[in-house]
Amino acid sequence: MNDVPKQLFIGGSWRDAADAATFPVDDPATGLVIARVADAGPKDARLAEEAAVAAQPDWGRTAPRERSEILRRAYEIMLSRVDELALLMTSEMGKPLAQARGEVAYAAEFFRWFAEEAVRIDGGYGVLPDGRTRMVLMRRPVGPCLLVTPWNFPLAMGTRKIGPAIAAGCTMVLKPAPQTPLSALALAGILREAGLPDGVLNVVTTSRAGEVVEPLLRGGRIRKLSFTGSTEVGRLLLAQCADAVLRTSMELGGNAPFIVFEDADPAAAVDGAMTAKLRNMGEACTAANRFFVHRSLAGEFGRRLADRMGALVVGPGTAEGVDIGPLIDGAGRAKVEDLVADAAGRGARVLTGGITPDGPGHFYPPTVLTEVHPASRLMQTEIFGPVAAVLVFDDEDEVVRRADDTPWGLVGYVYTEGLDRALRVGERLDVGMVGVNTGLVSNPAAPFGGIKQSGLGREGGRVGIEEFLEYKYLAVPVR
Repeated sequence: MNDVPKQLFIGGSWRDAADAATFPVDDPATGLVIARVADAGPKDARLAEEAAVAAQPDWGRTAPRERSEILRRAYEIMLSRVDELALLMTSEMGKPLAQARGEVAYAAEFFRWFAEEAVRIDGGYGVLPDGRTRMVLMRRPVGPCLLVTPWNFPLAMGTRKIGPAIAAGCTMVLKPAPQTPLSALALAGILREAGLPDGVLNVVTTSRAGEVVEPLLRGGRIRKLSFTGSTEVGRLLLAQCADAVLRTSMELGGNAPFIVFEDADPAAAVDGAMTAKLRNMGEACTAANRFFVHRSLAGEFGRRLADRMGALVVGPGTAEGVDIGPLIDGAGRAKVEDLVADAAGRGARVLTGGITPDGPGHFYPPTVLTEVHPASRLMQTEIFGPVAAVLVFDDEDEVVRRADDTPWGLVGYVYTEGLDRALRVGERLDVGMVGVNTGLVSNPAAPFGGIKQSGLGREGGRVGIEEFLEYKYLAVPVR
C-alpha cells in the first residue's frame, strides 16, 4: 500500500488536489483508516478533461499494433503482481485473498482480450444502389471518455472499461469509487509502466462525485460515459448526459433469479448457488437474489444450501481459511440487516445466519431464508449481501412470470437436465445473460450486460470495443 501513489494522475503526472484536500480509505474488516488519497474537486476534473482532450488527436492516430502492445504489456505486469494487487484490493474492500487473486487474473484478461481486438477494427467497402458511388466505411474512436467504476470489483471493472477504450483509440478520465481508490491508482501506475502516453488515462479520486462528474458530462468535450453502479445513480447520469448528447454505456443493478427445476441435480444446483450467491460476499450485480426451487426439491435444496453456507468461515479477508469477508461499510450491512428483518417479520424461516456478530468490522453471516413472503422487500431490491431467499414454484409458466416480475434484467440462472427446457426458459427470461447449469456467467470473451433497468450496451466480448467506436461513411463517385 505504501508503494501506491495517493495523488491524482493527470496528464501523466501525480499531483495533489488543487485545494490539497484528501479523504480516508477504510479497511472494512476493522474500520481503521489505511490511507488518505487526494480528494479531487471541479478544478481537478477540468484539468483531467483538458489532458484527455489534448491527448485525443495523437492517440486516436496511434497504430493499432502499438495500442495492442501496450495492453499486452499491462496484462503481463498485472500477472507478475497478483499477490500484491490482491492484498491491496482486500485491504480496501474486504474480499478474501483467494477471491482477490482470482479478480486480478480476471481483470488482466480484459487487457489481453482487447489487445487482440485492437488490431481487428475493420470497416467496409461497397457499391451503392445507383452504381455510380462507392461507399467506404471507416471506424474512428468516439473520443474522450469518462469512466465511472464501482467498489465491488475495483480492478476488473476498471480494466473492462479501460481495455476497450485504449484498443479503440480513446482517451479517458477515470473516476473510481471512493471506497476503493487504491486499486485504480495502482492500475494507472501499471499502464504508465506499460508505455501508455501521457494524458491518455487520467485518474481523479474524489469523495465529491457530483461536483466532479456533472460538469464533465454537461461540458461538451467528453463524448462518452461508461458507468457501472446502481440504477438510481445511472438514471441521474443519463439525464446529465442528455444536454451534450453523450454516448452511454450503463451496467446497472440486478435482481437475479436462480431457478431449480424438478429434474435438476440437487448437489450441482447447490454448487452453482454457492457461486452465484457468494461471489464477493454477495456484493455483485450478478448475485442470485431469488432462489425459485420446484416444490419437489425445495426442502432438500434449502437444507443443503443452509448446511453449506452455515459452514463458511467469516472473518478478515487477509486471514487464512476465511471464506466470507466483511461487507463494504456500515450502510451496506444495515441494508442487509433490514431486509432480513423485514422478511422474517413477514414469516420467513431463518435456516442459518441472520444474526449480526459483535466486534469491529462490517461482517454479516451467510444467511438462508425459506418460506419468504412475496411482499418481502428483498424480493424487489438488490440484497448486496450473503443472503439467499428460497421460494417454491410448481410449473414453468409460473416461475418465468415470477422471475421476470422485476424492473431489472441483468442475469438469470437455470438448473435443469432437459436441453429443451434450458433453451426454452433461457429464451423466455427477460434478462441479458443466462447461466445454464452454472453459477458464473462473467467472461472477458462474452458480452456482459442487461436489459430493462439493468443497463444499456455491452462490455467484453467482440462487441465490447464497439461501444468506443463510431462509423464514418465516405461517398466516393466513380466516373
